[in-house]
Parts: sequence; structure tokens; C-alpha cells
Amino acid sequence: MSEFTGRKMAIVMVSFFGVIIAVNFLMAYKAVSTFPGLEVKNSYVASQQFDTIRTAQKDLNWTMTPDYDAADRRLYLAFTDADGQPAQLSDLSVLIGRSTAARDDQTPEFIYAANLWTTPIDLEPGKWLLRVEARAVDGTLFSQRVGILVKG
Repeated sequence: MSEFTGRKMAIVMVSFFGVIIAVNFLMAYKAVSTFPGLEVKNSYVASQQFDTIRTAQKDLNWTMTPDYDAADRRLYLAFTDADGQPAQLSDLSVLIGRSTAARDDQTPEFIYAANLWTTPIDLEPGKWLLRVEARAVDGTLFSQRVGILVKG
């Protein structure tokens, strides 16, 4: 066995910290390149109306329940009011995607049938995030984010 010199120690230290720094740069690159990062374009402007919008949505007293049928490859959304009756929507917009990457984002068109909003969509197994925005007949915005788990 050869002598452990200062030169060998320097090589070990540079190699050790070089690997750590390289992995940190790789992880930072992956984090920035896969996550869109924006919730709203201007957070100050969005905060000015937050309480008003939240109060109006709470006054609607709606419940939204998602259901994905993997065999049928259909997503169902049920909107009910405070009495458990189907809520009347004037507009519906849904963004479906993964919570950490924007590349799988989809905005399918829903149709209303049998008191349910439905769309054909093929979702791979895993966790999906639904960003639902619906408008009541009087124009009140109902906004909700909900996760669904698609089993494989």
C-alpha cells in the first residue's frame, strides 16, 4: 500500500466536493426547467380582490366532486349546491396536469349530461391536479384545485 500524501488528499477532497456541486447544479436545473412557477401574473393585483372573490364563492356554497373512470377513460365532475341539487353553471374551464410539470397540462372540453360534466380523457396512472373554474349563472366565480389519483 502506498503512502497517503497531501496530493492524494487534495484529489479526494476535490472529487468529493466536485460530485456534490455537480449534483446540486443538476437538481437546480431540473427544478427550474420542469416547474412553471407562476400562479398569477401579478400577485399584488390578485391580492386586491382575494377576499371579495372568496366571500362570493363561499356564498355559493357549492361542492365539486371529481371522479375518473379508468376503464371508460372519462372524467366526471359533479357540482352541487347547498341543497344537494345540481348547480347551474354558465361556464366551465378545467386545467388537468401534474403538480410538478407543465408538459402534461390539458384543457379538455366538457359536456353536460345527466347532471354531470364529463369529458373523454386518457390519464396515466399517478396523481393529477385539476384546476377548476366555473361560473354561476349570475357570474360568480367558483374556483377550486383538487388532486385525483389514477390507479394503474
